[in-house]
Amino acid sequence: MKGNINSIETMGLVDGPGIRIVIFLQGCPLRCLFCHNPETWSKAANQIMTPEEVLKKVLRYKNYFGENGGVTFSGGEPLLQPEFLLETLKICKENHINTALDTSGVNNYTGNKEEILKYVDLVIWDIKAIDKEGYKKMTSKEIDESLEFLALCQKFNKKMWLRQVIVPGINDTKEYILKLKEFIKPLKNIEKVELLPYHVLGVEKYKKMGLKYRLDGVKAMDVERCKKLEQILLDK
Repeated sequence: MKGNINSIETMGLVDGPGIRIVIFLQGCPLRCLFCHNPETWSKAANQIMTPEEVLKKVLRYKNYFGENGGVTFSGGEPLLQPEFLLETLKICKENHINTALDTSGVNNYTGNKEEILKYVDLVIWDIKAIDKEGYKKMTSKEIDESLEFLALCQKFNKKMWLRQVIVPGINDTKEYILKLKEFIKPLKNIEKVELLPYHVLGVEKYKKMGLKYRLDGVKAMDVERCKKLEQILLDK
């Protein structure tokens, strides 16, 4: 069994607790307006690796993980390679490595998500939008599968981080943040909620790849304003 890998980041500090190695898997079923990594959409790989080869890479950095660090599987969408992901998670857990999954929960209903979650210590769930219309506009997909995955995480009592990209003119209002707050309120095991300011660092990639950038002309989200919106979200 082999997986298609886009890239591997060592000594990561933001994709889960502690110091982590982040495995970016290739392929994504969504086409988010704010995506800054269009090179991850295709299933074509920069690297092809077996689960054992990934583990060997991870083990090189195990001494740096400490009590909280470990490995995070991101993308693209890691669930788009469910068999490879499952096998790699299994052997990581056999080696007592903390595992995190950074995901939208969407992979066109392929693979056994319940089995995958058994080997995941933390789910970093990417909130694209909180209703059907908003989700369709943001991702070009329906929201149903993403919400079903969220329900599955709740069923398995998984620890979760929630992330939402804030885009000027789309979801940067107090009204939206209050709706998001109500959406999150009934969820359990939420350890962290982050609002991420939209940036334009990926624009040049679209030009080089001959792709239309659908947020052309939208300026980067003001970081301080994003922090104020996050405070509204987190205030009790």
